[in-house]
Amino acid sequence: MPIVKHIVMWNLRGDNEGEKRDAIARLKGAFEGLRGRIPGLRHIEIGVDSSRVDYACDVVLYSEFDSRSALEGYASHPEHQRVKRELGDLRIARYQVDYDGAGPHAEPDH
Repeated sequence: MPIVKHIVMWNLRGDNEGEKRDAIARLKGAFEGLRGRIPGLRHIEIGVDSSRVDYACDVVLYSEFDSRSALEGYASHPEHQRVKRELGDLRIARYQVDYDGAGPHAEPDH
């Protein structure tokens, strides 16, 4: 059975570079803290845009799950819900894509 890949991109609040940098650091730390805490979450990484083009998102989350049901479990997991609540005021836009992948990107994060 193919793994499920879950990609989310955000634009974050920040009136200046320092505020934006702080928001990115908060988001990155919060999601990286989910490693090894949610069943079926094989891999999670946060990337920060370096292109600086005006149409780019600020941050991307790339994650892999053992199955569609594992992704659904992640969405409702208390740790994920906590992160969403803590970071809710940081985002001004959010985009998401979920798709079935051919195989794992990396070994599971444990």
